[in-house]
Amino acid sequence: MEAGGHGPLAGLKVLEFGQIAAGPFAGSLLADLGADVVKVERPDGGDDMRRWPPIVAGASGEGYSENFASVNRNKRSIAVDLKDSVQLARLKQLCRQIDVVVENFRAGVLERLGLGHRELAQSNPRLVYCSINGYGQSGPYAGKGAFDATVQAISGIMSVTGETEGPPAKCGVPVGDFGAGLYGAFCILAAVLRARETGRGAFIDCSMMAGLLGMAALQTSEYFGTGETPQRLGSAHPRAAPYQGFQAKDAPFVIAAGNERLWHEVCDAAGLPELKSDPRFNPQSQRAKNQKQLAAILQPVFATRGKAEWLAEFDRRGVPCAPINTYPEILADPQVTHLRLVQDMTLPNGKRTRTVAFPMKMTGYEFAVYRHPPLLGEHTEEVFADWLKN
Repeated sequence: MEAGGHGPLAGLKVLEFGQIAAGPFAGSLLADLGADVVKVERPDGGDDMRRWPPIVAGASGEGYSENFASVNRNKRSIAVDLKDSVQLARLKQLCRQIDVVVENFRAGVLERLGLGHRELAQSNPRLVYCSINGYGQSGPYAGKGAFDATVQAISGIMSVTGETEGPPAKCGVPVGDFGAGLYGAFCILAAVLRARETGRGAFIDCSMMAGLLGMAALQTSEYFGTGETPQRLGSAHPRAAPYQGFQAKDAPFVIAAGNERLWHEVCDAAGLPELKSDPRFNPQSQRAKNQKQLAAILQPVFATRGKAEWLAEFDRRGVPCAPINTYPEILADPQVTHLRLVQDMTLPNGKRTRTVAFPMKMTGYEFAVYRHPPLLGEHTEEVFADWLKN
């Protein structure tokens, strides 16, 4: 199989020292776009995510992690014992030939092995080196361990997630890990562009905590502007109403009336035109302030008809609305099918499964699983032969 894909990043050589989610997700974004991403793993088990369920058996009888496969497709794997001086020296040779390093070890781990940015850049000045970590490479928390839940907690995300009267809640999707992976991939591409122009690479210090603060721009600006602490609102919005989930006769749904025209459409759809002139709910700032009162008026009306009826009504009126889907429901949704977001993938044990494709469309590029997620060390000799042949 070819040493990379045919996407816009074809020819880019990436070494990924990745564990679990954040680093591997950044690597998977690059691999999906055609970069030759080589995952460096320890021989005694590799990435810990290889043991995360669901573990599925294939024709060969060997189990393989579907979680691992989801963020490691289109990559190659080499097994290297970083404590073995001979293997380590050979790996450093490889590092002279590459464009990018992605790693998410604790701060200082790779430096102690001679694989930090400063040492590798001496022999490869164009190298772009991205370190994804919990709190940054310096400062009082630099050596502190981090997982998605702890970073969601410290960053403030959990303080605004959950019902108003309930306890703080973790977002069900690991936004700390995957947000850092997105920021990391974005910064890598910016640095690669500059390196191609100047011959000088870069070091990228990509912290999960900082990434979540960056994504919380509306909450932080609210605090800077008012001095008030943002609060949990369940599915509601601090500045717009009705902009939340409601319970229909048979199932929940969401509407988002973000301006006056949409608000008037909601009033008419609910058969409550008098609310348009009710001073408690006009203008929008008053609706947001009194949104619990508004929800108490609207909810009994929405409970009289089924979800599908309300969604059809609001779609007809141009009011943004949606069902609250489970993952089986959204993965079978006709829009998801139209966009070809779910595609087939074969695991290395022969098991046929499915995966969510690279989700964005780009002219001149068509996503494909051009390489199955790798077995541990499957490409060790192949990669060294490919990248050291010159």
